[in-house]
Amino acid sequence: MTGIIADIQRASVHDGPGLRTTVFFKGCPLRCSWCHNPECISPKPQTLFYPDKCIHCGGCAQGCFSGARVLCGKIMDTDTVLGEILADKDYYGTEGGVTFSGGEPLLQADFLAELTDACIASGIRCAMETSLWFFREDIFTRMQLIMADLKIWDGETHRRYTGVSNERIRENFRRLNELGIPIIARTPVIPEISQGIPEISEFLRGLENVKKYELLPYHPLGNAKLTALGMGSPSFTVPDKELMKELNQHVFIR
Repeated sequence: MTGIIADIQRASVHDGPGLRTTVFFKGCPLRCSWCHNPECISPKPQTLFYPDKCIHCGGCAQGCFSGARVLCGKIMDTDTVLGEILADKDYYGTEGGVTFSGGEPLLQADFLAELTDACIASGIRCAMETSLWFFREDIFTRMQLIMADLKIWDGETHRRYTGVSNERIRENFRRLNELGIPIIARTPVIPEISQGIPEISEFLRGLENVKKYELLPYHPLGNAKLTALGMGSPSFTVPDKELMKELNQHVFIR
């Protein structure tokens, strides 16, 4: 099978335990205003344009040599992606492996299932970062770890900033908990938005397979990519240490 992959990042230490290879799938059902991977929202290949890098060489048709035009989204088959993952197998140790991220991997569920099976057959531990907008028990049960966000507690506020309500996401957290798979839950902290972190923490406390709840401070790394895609740029601010300290007092610890 084939899928559309935005990027494959090797030697990652931020997408699960140990050293990992992260495969970023193209396409996401959410439209988060602060998205730091906006190139993964559309399921189709896209070109990002950085005008400050353009040298006006007139060679666009032959490929951009200055990095002003960057193609994101490549059709890849299972064996090709598996080959990239296996190249790092010797470095995974006892905790590392592959993390499927995005975007939303479950938007390409059949390709994800085949790739996951190929990884497991090759002795690779699999984890997934997901919006939990979709629920595929057959795929979740193949994973050793699931990482998912509960971004905002209030449903209407969630819809305003992500394009969807969180009712389905909350229900899928409950359903995922029943499968007995370890879960790391996360909330990106956006100072301009009332996110209801105490309420989120209390909800997650009642799900025994949520092993950890993390608050992730917003960073503007996606802004340049949003501009390069012609999607505008948000005006959110980075939370300071005092705010993060205050909010972390509400986070439950197992």
